[in-house]
Amino acid sequence: MKKRILAFVLALGMVLGLAACGSSDGGSGSVSGSGDGSTAADAADFKVGAIYINSRSDTAGYTYAHNHGIQTAMEELGLDPDTQLAIVDNVAEEYDQVASAVDTLVGEGCNIIFGISFGYMQALADKAEEYPDVIFSHATGYMSNDTNFNNYFGRAYQARYLTGIAAGLKSLETGNNNIGYVAAYGRQYAETASGINGFALGVQAVNPDATVYVKELGAWADEVNESAFAEELIQSFGCGVIAQHCDSAQPQIAAQDLGVFGCGYNSDMTADAPQAHLTAAIWNWNVYYHTAIEAAMTCGGAENFVTAMGGPAYYGGLAEGFVDVSPLNEATVAPGTAEAIEAVRELIVSGDWDVFTGTKLHVTVNDDGTVSVEQEDADLRCDGQELVDGVLVERDPVIVAAGGESVDDSVITGNMPYFVEGVVSAN
Repeated sequence: MKKRILAFVLALGMVLGLAACGSSDGGSGSVSGSGDGSTAADAADFKVGAIYINSRSDTAGYTYAHNHGIQTAMEELGLDPDTQLAIVDNVAEEYDQVASAVDTLVGEGCNIIFGISFGYMQALADKAEEYPDVIFSHATGYMSNDTNFNNYFGRAYQARYLTGIAAGLKSLETGNNNIGYVAAYGRQYAETASGINGFALGVQAVNPDATVYVKELGAWADEVNESAFAEELIQSFGCGVIAQHCDSAQPQIAAQDLGVFGCGYNSDMTADAPQAHLTAAIWNWNVYYHTAIEAAMTCGGAENFVTAMGGPAYYGGLAEGFVDVSPLNEATVAPGTAEAIEAVRELIVSGDWDVFTGTKLHVTVNDDGTVSVEQEDADLRCDGQELVDGVLVERDPVIVAAGGESVDDSVITGNMPYFVEGVVSAN
């Protein structure tokens, strides 16, 4: 459910660290050995608030991943989630509901409030003005201010490329070139389009004959149709692997029920579908939450939070450990999957290559188990949809010219209204 991020200036330099701004009284205490400006008493009194789109009791998926990340980060910082975390969950993307949730959390004394769904953005922006002494941090949006309100997201498309490799190798093993993808949306949002495109390019790196069929839900979460659409992709389009960009594990369960395979999202879904699940593109949200909570505790006041975070937008990827793939299900993945994923991961983390460049990868698992990775300068072409970004229009239908630099993050997160070749709408 990670909602779209519109174009904004990305503060990349602060992804791995933060500049703690110190306490307003010049104190030199620390929290869990980090940063100046917080004392043990401060830590004991500090309270975190969270607004969730789904239930805090979810055992997989989007809300589960955020809740797990917040609690993990708090424990890392010596905070007790049982007494220092307040949650309002099952909050719809309706302004009044979000505003009411904020009022509740402020009333409970929360120092920082996280809102995890895109549709929370305007209410959080307004409440940040109403409550200047409280810090607000919003996942997947683009609004912010210079003091107590920021946004956060990351390069999920990198992890999706790696899961595409797993899916592509499984398609080769089974001899089925049809791969399905249950998506919340398609070209409407850069978040979903970049994820679909990244996954498809990963598939094509190992199986250039594969086709990815995308069926759009028109909603970020819809468990009934998540299952039904996966079933349709399997039964009507003959898909042998099901990927997803939606909240629950229902597509993976449907894949298992119908005897095919799948790649999940947000959290490891192997426990939900042990006979089908290959791996999932996951978020290690604690990487961000640790940074943000620590900044909130050490910056000496809400008015200093955005400065302490190094800017209004946090945006990390594989290199920062913010996104990754879940442990491979050894019972289902094709031979050589771990080695192939690791070879490409090293290229991305090193900065030598990224998903949306004019250099496509050809990844081969050799008979002796080794992996060969070849790079080919090739135009990244879209499927004929009109490109509305100025730079890209000039290259239509080429996204990136052969050998060209990667598409800028601001394009990937703000405006990618196209699918790469090999992606077909199943709606």
